[in-house]
Amino acid sequence: MDAVSTSPTPPQPTDDSSSDARARRALADAVREIEHHVASAGWDAPVRVFALVRTQAALEAEPGLAGQLDAQVLAAARADDQHLTSVEQEGLPSADDLEHLLGGLTWPPTVHGAAVTVERVVLPPGAEEDLPTDPEAALAALLSHPQRQDVRLAVGVLRDGPSWCAVRTRAHDSDDAVGQGPDLVPGLVEAVRATLA
Repeated sequence: MDAVSTSPTPPQPTDDSSSDARARRALADAVREIEHHVASAGWDAPVRVFALVRTQAALEAEPGLAGQLDAQVLAAARADDQHLTSVEQEGLPSADDLEHLLGGLTWPPTVHGAAVTVERVVLPPGAEEDLPTDPEAALAALLSHPQRQDVRLAVGVLRDGPSWCAVRTRAHDSDDAVGQGPDLVPGLVEAVRATLA
């Protein structure tokens, strides 16, 4: 496993410097960095899964990791014990769909959270009513629908509670047009959370 994405953003000064607030900020930074990392590879990508580990704890367990991280990341990690490093998981088990893939994942206690990126097609309300009943015909109609929107979802959850989501559309494929929030994709949040149980 290689560390593929970390947040070099130092903690931002706010009125709330509690451990919970810092954990939420660290998770938001990590999900944003994961989404940007995945976006740099372009669209039509497979599902990608990431372990989230607190950087200080990872450095204590694996001192050699320091050589893989740049100076800004190391400084941010030293300044905040909630700072996260994401580690992309390779060799995922084969699964028929995302639900089965996530259902087969478990994490050791050294993993503090998990994140996943997946692409989906979204239609406007009511458009699904006109889809054919045959699954192959429905898929063809979905993919050729004039109002379809391709979206990339990035969802991260920490073992101790907070979640964060980032959503990018192909139509507005820009880093400054990524929607973000704690519960933008509640079903996927819960599916990722279940891998940490």
